[in-house]
Amino acid sequence: MSLSGWVCVVTGASRGIGRGIALQLSEAGATVYLTGRQERTLEHTAAEVKERGGVCVPVVCDSTKDEDIEKLFKQIKREQNGRLDILVNNAYAGVQDIFDNMGKKFWETDPSIWDSINNTGLRGHYFFSVHASRMMVAQGRGLIVTVSSLGGLRYLFNVSYGVGKAACDRLAADMAVELKPRGVASVSLWPGAVQTELVSQFLLEKDSAHSNVKHIFANGESTELSGKCIVSLAKDKNLMSLTGKVLMTCDLSRRYGIQDIDGRSVTDYTSLKFLVAQVPYLSWLSFVVPSFLRLPRFMLTLANSRF
Repeated sequence: MSLSGWVCVVTGASRGIGRGIALQLSEAGATVYLTGRQERTLEHTAAEVKERGGVCVPVVCDSTKDEDIEKLFKQIKREQNGRLDILVNNAYAGVQDIFDNMGKKFWETDPSIWDSINNTGLRGHYFFSVHASRMMVAQGRGLIVTVSSLGGLRYLFNVSYGVGKAACDRLAADMAVELKPRGVASVSLWPGAVQTELVSQFLLEKDSAHSNVKHIFANGESTELSGKCIVSLAKDKNLMSLTGKVLMTCDLSRRYGIQDIDGRSVTDYTSLKFLVAQVPYLSWLSFVVPSFLRLPRFMLTLANSRF
């Protein structure tokens, strides 16, 4: 119960990575406010939290509605005497549209996909961060984690997705500049390929899926690995040395000695062994390259970017 007494907010906690993060934070002893648009799915996550002996408060909150966000933070201030330790910006609404438009160029796609991907997953993060920061700055401590992805570095899925993820990384970095003097840390978290419910439905269960991508996700992280990483990060006495940075789950797993919930080792996306395996004419090298050799993060652009 390393986070006993802590108060956390996880947006988009109904399913996927958000659900996994909420489960791990509550298992560590924190009181977790779960947000999502659907009461039914929120209650399902809340039931799982309680089954594990955790404490949570499910709150129906649409990340695109300013009044919902303001109401949530008023509730937290009232119920927790102004305390807030962790905000996880995770809510995302564009997965369905991404899979529905897979393979299309941006000019072949309805431009409204921009709003679908980035209203919840970028604008909403900013609004949540503003309200959370006001509470954290007042108490002189706190951690904001913005869930992003490799799409912030290289082409992934579509144009709107990549622009949004790059903006999430910049949001975390620029907030860190202003928050660090006040004792509040802000980081961007890149999970690897994660076996979410929607990924399983639209990718792993379809024979038509690209074989290489399907293989990566079939061996991907559980939805709870990111939560394990955030718990360890929050306890790190040197947390402020990491503020403003992009942190990958594989890096944090190595830093803190974390394995996935089923005991599997976490795929290291910066290892030379993994990277050469993604390049068709170099893949044979993966059989002879030592797994401990790692390259700078920008080398991830060598991997096949065309899904």
